[in-house]
Amino acid sequence: MNKQQRIKKNTEFQRIFKKGKSFANRQFIVYVLKNDQPEFRVGLSVSKKVGNAVTRNRIKRYIRQTFLELKDDVLANADYVIIARQQAANLDFHESKKSLEHVLKIARALPRK
Repeated sequence: MNKQQRIKKNTEFQRIFKKGKSFANRQFIVYVLKNDQPEFRVGLSVSKKVGNAVTRNRIKRYIRQTFLELKDDVLANADYVIIARQQAANLDFHESKKSLEHVLKIARALPRK
């Protein structure tokens, strides 16, 4: 993901939390806020409660890779904030991708196949 596809500023996170809709399963919470930008943006949040730095960075890598693989299918005109829960620390990449796809389908950000 390039820099235009990342959400970094606290004000942007707060705007998405207030105005966006949330969807969740046991591993992830996803906030979605539709806008009129040409491509989607992603913000990641993994708490220290989830694990040490190695674990948190691994989870963030898995989420970024999932969005890279799904970039053609995901709604382009939206901002996403993904919050990882503690159960996400126990997943490998394929389980993590499957769980994230599940939440995005609930959010109607991915087409159902």
